[in-house]
Amino acid sequence: MSGRRYSRQREMIYHCVQGRHDHPTAEMVYQQLKPTSPGLSLGTVYRNLNLLTDEGQLLRLPFTVDRYDANTAPHGHLECRTCGQVIDLDGDASKVCDLFASANAGNDLECCTVIFRGQCADCRAGYAAQEA
Repeated sequence: MSGRRYSRQREMIYHCVQGRHDHPTAEMVYQQLKPTSPGLSLGTVYRNLNLLTDEGQLLRLPFTVDRYDANTAPHGHLECRTCGQVIDLDGDASKVCDLFASANAGNDLECCTVIFRGQCADCRAGYAAQEA
């Protein structure tokens, strides 16, 4: 799992994020794992999410509250301004990142996160139904 010493809690936290597709916050991970791991602390969740992010096993998505994604392949995200959910977007976000990297060749860019803000399809459908 990593070059660090094995940690059951780290593995449990990683699998929790990996099993979710809602890009959970640390608090969401903690709430999911707490019933089966009563000794788990929120600080332990944060520490391990940071380690997993530093090791490249998770992506940290910089929203008002950081969210985490086990899909580390280049892809974009949409933050819905209506319901607040964060969803994966289809398409190759690395092309957007490459465009910025080539336009800023004098800089040392280390990572790129593509985040769009707008309205998800479900909320748009609900809004359209209200308008009809």
